[in-house]
Amino acid sequence: MDNPFQLITDAFAPDYQINLSIQGLDGRIMLTLSNSGRVVAKRMISAEQRNDPERLKRLVQSIQFGIAIEQGHSAMSILEAMTDSDSRALPPPPVKDQPRPAMGL
Repeated sequence: MDNPFQLITDAFAPDYQINLSIQGLDGRIMLTLSNSGRVVAKRMISAEQRNDPERLKRLVQSIQFGIAIEQGHSAMSILEAMTDSDSRALPPPPVKDQPRPAMGL
């Protein structure tokens, strides 16, 4: 089985500082992602989510989706990128007073 902590680290380490802290005897952990001292996302991860690779993958995607929305990405573009079998990059966030560039297909 893959190391769940490594999976989380690999997903977010390039862009965020990662803090994982134990929250209880039941195995819950708190994931906190920050960037330049600002908390970007905070999620409780249950032992069941942590120990199930598919559930953990969906949790990571959910967090990435939430962060992208907060950064101004289009929800539809993000969902298309997440469900496309090719690993396309997410579109850049909109620049104020300029139209959003279309994703190249």
